[in-house]
Amino acid sequence: MKNLKYNEAVENLIEAVSIAIQVIKDYPPKELNNTQLHHVINVYSEWKADIVNPKPKFANMSSLKYKIENVFTYFQEDKGETVEMFWQKIKEAELPYKRENKLAKILKRKRIKDNIEFDFVTDVIVPYQQEGLITEDESMLLKQYIGNFEMKNKQK
Repeated sequence: MKNLKYNEAVENLIEAVSIAIQVIKDYPPKELNNTQLHHVINVYSEWKADIVNPKPKFANMSSLKYKIENVFTYFQEDKGETVEMFWQKIKEAELPYKRENKLAKILKRKRIKDNIEFDFVTDVIVPYQQEGLITEDESMLLKQYIGNFEMKNKQK
Protein backbone atom coordinates (compact mmCIF):
# COMPACT_ATOMS: atom_id res chain seq x y z
CA MET A 1 0.00 0.00 0.00
CA LYS A 2 2.82 2.39 0.88
CA ASN A 3 4.55 1.72 -2.42
CA LEU A 4 1.30 2.34 -4.31
CA LYS A 5 0.91 5.77 -2.68
CA TYR A 6 4.54 6.64 -3.45
CA ASN A 7 4.24 5.48 -7.08
CA GLU A 8 1.07 7.52 -7.55
CA ALA A 9 2.74 10.59 -6.04
CA VAL A 10 5.72 10.11 -8.38
CA GLU A 11 3.44 9.86 -11.44
CA ASN A 12 1.57 13.02 -10.41
CA LEU A 13 4.79 14.91 -9.86
CA ILE A 14 6.24 13.79 -13.19
CA GLU A 15 3.12 15.10 -14.92
CA ALA A 16 3.31 18.38 -12.96
CA VAL A 17 6.97 18.86 -13.98
CA SER A 18 6.06 18.18 -17.61
CA ILE A 19 3.33 20.82 -17.36
CA ALA A 20 5.78 23.25 -15.75
CA ILE A 21 8.32 22.78 -18.54
CA GLN A 22 5.70 23.19 -21.26
CA VAL A 23 4.15 26.27 -19.65
CA ILE A 24 7.56 27.90 -19.17
CA LYS A 25 8.29 27.28 -22.86
CA ASP A 26 4.87 28.46 -24.09
CA TYR A 27 4.44 31.37 -21.67
CA PRO A 28 7.98 32.34 -20.66
CA PRO A 29 8.29 34.59 -17.61
CA LYS A 30 8.92 38.09 -18.92
CA GLU A 31 11.67 38.74 -16.37
CA LEU A 32 13.88 35.96 -17.81
CA ASN A 33 16.24 36.39 -20.74
CA ASN A 34 16.89 33.47 -23.12
CA THR A 35 19.89 32.19 -21.16
CA GLN A 36 17.96 32.22 -17.90
CA LEU A 37 14.95 30.62 -19.57
CA HIS A 38 17.04 27.74 -20.91
CA HIS A 39 18.62 27.32 -17.48
CA VAL A 40 15.22 27.10 -15.76
CA ILE A 41 13.98 24.56 -18.31
CA ASN A 42 17.17 22.51 -17.83
CA VAL A 43 16.74 22.57 -14.04
CA TYR A 44 13.15 21.34 -14.31
CA SER A 45 14.27 18.66 -16.78
CA GLU A 46 16.96 17.51 -14.34
CA TRP A 47 14.43 17.41 -11.51
CA LYS A 48 12.14 15.32 -13.70
CA ALA A 49 14.95 12.86 -14.48
CA ASP A 50 15.73 12.62 -10.77
CA ILE A 51 12.08 11.95 -9.96
CA VAL A 52 11.86 9.26 -12.66
CA ASN A 53 15.12 7.58 -11.55
CA PRO A 54 15.84 8.51 -7.94
CA LYS A 55 18.83 7.17 -6.05
CA PRO A 56 17.50 4.18 -4.07
CA LYS A 57 17.94 5.80 -0.65
CA PHE A 58 15.85 8.80 -1.85
CA ALA A 59 12.96 6.76 -3.28
CA ASN A 60 10.59 7.57 -0.42
CA MET A 61 7.82 10.02 0.45
CA SER A 62 10.04 12.21 2.65
CA SER A 63 12.48 12.86 -0.18
CA LEU A 64 9.62 13.29 -2.63
CA LYS A 65 8.15 16.08 -0.47
CA TYR A 66 11.35 18.07 -0.96
CA LYS A 67 11.16 17.48 -4.71
CA ILE A 68 7.54 18.64 -4.72
CA GLU A 69 8.62 21.77 -2.86
CA ASN A 70 11.34 22.44 -5.46
CA VAL A 71 8.97 22.01 -8.38
CA PHE A 72 6.19 24.18 -6.95
CA THR A 73 8.14 26.96 -5.23
CA TYR A 74 8.16 29.32 -8.22
CA PHE A 75 4.49 28.67 -8.96
CA GLN A 76 3.45 29.21 -5.33
CA GLU A 77 5.51 32.36 -4.81
CA ASP A 78 5.30 34.28 -8.08
CA LYS A 79 2.51 35.69 -10.22
CA GLY A 80 1.86 36.43 -13.87
CA GLU A 81 0.79 34.60 -17.00
CA THR A 82 3.26 31.72 -16.56
CA VAL A 83 2.02 31.01 -13.03
CA GLU A 84 -1.67 31.38 -13.93
CA MET A 85 -1.33 29.05 -16.93
CA PHE A 86 0.53 26.49 -14.82
CA TRP A 87 -2.27 26.33 -12.25
CA GLN A 88 -4.90 26.19 -14.99
CA LYS A 89 -3.12 23.21 -16.62
CA ILE A 90 -2.69 21.48 -13.23
CA LYS A 91 -6.43 21.83 -12.65
CA GLU A 92 -7.26 20.60 -16.17
CA ALA A 93 -5.04 17.56 -15.62
CA GLU A 94 -6.91 16.92 -12.34
CA LEU A 95 -3.66 16.65 -10.42
CA PRO A 96 -3.91 16.73 -6.60
CA TYR A 97 -2.04 20.02 -6.17
CA LYS A 98 -3.55 23.28 -4.98
CA ARG A 99 -2.23 26.78 -4.99
CA GLU A 100 -1.86 27.85 -1.40
CA ASN A 101 -0.87 30.87 0.58
CA LYS A 102 1.78 29.28 2.79
CA LEU A 103 2.59 32.51 4.57
CA ALA A 104 -1.02 32.99 5.65
CA LYS A 105 -1.03 29.45 7.09
CA ILE A 106 2.19 30.09 9.02
CA LEU A 107 0.92 33.41 10.37
CA LYS A 108 -2.38 31.83 11.41
CA ARG A 109 -0.59 28.90 13.12
CA LYS A 110 1.87 31.35 14.76
CA ARG A 111 4.88 29.11 14.18
CA ILE A 112 7.09 27.47 11.56
CA LYS A 113 6.52 23.72 11.67
CA ASP A 114 9.43 22.24 9.69
CA ASN A 115 12.57 22.89 7.64
CA ILE A 116 10.60 23.30 4.41
CA GLU A 117 8.55 26.12 5.92
CA PHE A 118 11.68 27.61 7.50
CA ASP A 119 13.42 27.70 4.10
CA PHE A 120 10.32 29.18 2.49
CA VAL A 121 9.94 31.98 5.05
CA THR A 122 13.63 32.90 4.99
CA ASP A 123 13.52 32.99 1.16
CA VAL A 124 10.45 35.20 0.82
CA ILE A 125 10.33 37.47 3.85
CA VAL A 126 12.42 40.30 2.35
CA PRO A 127 10.98 40.26 -1.20
CA TYR A 128 7.42 39.95 0.13
CA GLN A 129 7.95 42.94 2.39
CA GLN A 130 9.56 44.95 -0.41
CA GLU A 131 6.64 44.16 -2.72
CA GLY A 132 4.07 45.03 -0.07
CA LEU A 133 2.72 41.49 0.13
CA ILE A 134 3.23 41.46 3.90
CA THR A 135 3.04 44.27 6.43
CA GLU A 136 5.79 45.42 8.78
CA ASP A 137 3.93 43.71 11.65
CA GLU A 138 3.73 40.43 9.73
CA SER A 139 7.42 40.69 8.90
CA MET A 140 8.24 41.13 12.60
CA LEU A 141 6.09 38.13 13.52
CA LEU A 142 7.77 36.00 10.87
CA LYS A 143 11.21 37.01 12.12
CA GLN A 144 10.11 35.98 15.61
CA TYR A 145 8.88 32.61 14.26
CA ILE A 146 12.24 32.13 12.50
CA GLY A 147 14.07 32.78 15.77
CA ASN A 148 11.77 30.43 17.68
CA PHE A 149 12.29 27.68 15.10
CA GLU A 150 16.07 28.12 15.19
CA MET A 151 16.11 27.96 19.00
CA LYS A 152 13.94 24.85 19.02
CA ASN A 153 16.24 23.11 16.55
CA LYS A 154 19.40 24.11 18.48
CA GLN A 155 18.03 22.29 21.52
CA LYS A 156 17.68 19.02 19.58
